[in-house]
Amino acid sequence: MTTLAEHAPGTGRGGLLSAARVAARVRRYLPAILVFLATIVIWEIGTAGPGRHVLPPPSAIAGAFAEDGAVLRKSALATFYESLGGLALGTLLGVLVSLATSRWAAVRGVLLPVAIASSAIPIVAIAPILNNWFGVLNPLSKMGMAALLVFFPVMINVTRGLVEVPPAALELMRSYASSDREVLFKVRVPNMLPFFFTALKVGTTLAFIGAIVGEFFGGTSDVLGRVVLQSLSSGRFPTAWAGIFLGAAGAIVSYLLVALAERLVIPWYGSLVGSQD
Repeated sequence: MTTLAEHAPGTGRGGLLSAARVAARVRRYLPAILVFLATIVIWEIGTAGPGRHVLPPPSAIAGAFAEDGAVLRKSALATFYESLGGLALGTLLGVLVSLATSRWAAVRGVLLPVAIASSAIPIVAIAPILNNWFGVLNPLSKMGMAALLVFFPVMINVTRGLVEVPPAALELMRSYASSDREVLFKVRVPNMLPFFFTALKVGTTLAFIGAIVGEFFGGTSDVLGRVVLQSLSSGRFPTAWAGIFLGAAGAIVSYLLVALAERLVIPWYGSLVGSQD
């Protein structure tokens, strides 16, 4: 028989479980937080002093955010737009090609070698071509760079998720005389979703890399790639590092949003992975 104390907040069985969860979270994240803080302190002490440093102290980078905040914010918004546009474009093309390659073996034999060959082309060789194709000032050239990097992991992972279905599940669907459409949406797509989100989390970082590298080869001055390049050439290293950190922050936030979407769309997958650990 339960008592009122067991149901009171912070007491009883429920309170003990909550306290245990909090303690587990602290044990999980505290080492990483301590390492991060120690790195910042060591970095600040090791780079402090007069003179111009290629790797400036964190305080100087924070000062660059305050001094050049307007330019950095405007440039970050433009780069984020290019990166997320390239992420969306590369993901859409990757999913469409995956649907075709998983449905028809002949298409798979034609498109997979082409996709693998395209992923082997150096990105620095593609950037000038896209700039000349779409125009140096056109954000589509940077979106194209980001889309090229995103396309391959999405296409490969989604194709695996659609093809590598447990044979028992397919046999069960055939025993119910299910159509190809029903098999696709009830078996293949649910099996594909973990692969898709894994590829999308990789693609978020690749999209920002592609967009910023594309900006190095030309574009307006109000993008992170140009801000970093111009700041380095003029010796304003804190501003350059501030731009680098903004690009990294955009990639990290995008990754976390994809991870959150994964938990909302396929919550069963997280619990399945946790039970296997």
